[in-house]
Amino acid sequence: MQLNSLTLDKPFILAPLAGYTDLAFRLLCREYGAALCYSEMISSHGLVYRQQNTFDLLQTVAEERPVNMQLFGADPEIMGEAAAILCETVAVDCIDINMGCPVKKVIKRGAGCALMRDPQLAEQIIRKVVANAKVPVTVKFRSGWNHHTITAVAFARMAEEAGASLVTVHARTWTDGFSGEVDWGVIRAVKQAVGIPVIGNGDIESHHEGEKMMRETGCDGVMIGRAALGNPQIFKPGAMMPSRQSRLTALKRHLELIARFFPVERVLAKTKNHAGKYLKGLHGGSTMRARLYDCKDFAELQQVVEGFLGQELS
Repeated sequence: MQLNSLTLDKPFILAPLAGYTDLAFRLLCREYGAALCYSEMISSHGLVYRQQNTFDLLQTVAEERPVNMQLFGADPEIMGEAAAILCETVAVDCIDINMGCPVKKVIKRGAGCALMRDPQLAEQIIRKVVANAKVPVTVKFRSGWNHHTITAVAFARMAEEAGASLVTVHARTWTDGFSGEVDWGVIRAVKQAVGIPVIGNGDIESHHEGEKMMRETGCDGVMIGRAALGNPQIFKPGAMMPSRQSRLTALKRHLELIARFFPVERVLAKTKNHAGKYLKGLHGGSTMRARLYDCKDFAELQQVVEGFLGQELS
């Protein structure tokens, strides 16, 4: 898959997930085979007004490249300026524009999926970001606002004409949120309508399902979000349901990466949340999660996970 001068040799991509796709998790997914990882949503206003919490989200290292940093906002000038700041501040390979987030606090600002109701404003934003970015610009959006306005094809054409190098289609509407049925037909229609790469997104639970989506829709790649939490093995070709041992091995590595890049005690609650995902569905998983959540500090958390893994290996 080609994005201007950037070549992706694998078709599976990690979706942007607020609160989850930080540097440690992105690196983990890259190690397990993700071709490209997206950052958490980054506020364009936060960049322009130099807010430290926003700049903290830009943390990256050479070994995770390529990486795609995702911007959100509803002001074309601010979005353009944010793209320039992003390119000047970190080594980024792509910039994504979020036009698909359904969360109400984002919608109230006129950002995210709200932009699908105002394609003229969306076009202005894309053009400003493209003009100010030194890297390919991608756009992520949904099927439409609701099932009476499935506008993904027209929106994708607009994005391509405005300079986008790739589009990702989450094949649900805003009214569906994260629970409505995914319509692969929308992804297929978008792929047939544009000449740039198209990534399909929505409820892919396994590598096999992702391959099926590509065959049936013709899309160039697959974006995986919530199914990757606690299961980075999903990016491995031919991967089946991960074993108990492989989950704990991945969790141990995830903790090592967290310790490498973050002040571990400050992110302890977030780390426990991540860790619990690895135990979902396991026999005795609820008891194991309770043991993790009772840990008083990061060192104890690591010891408990290593103990779980040791029991599996013994």
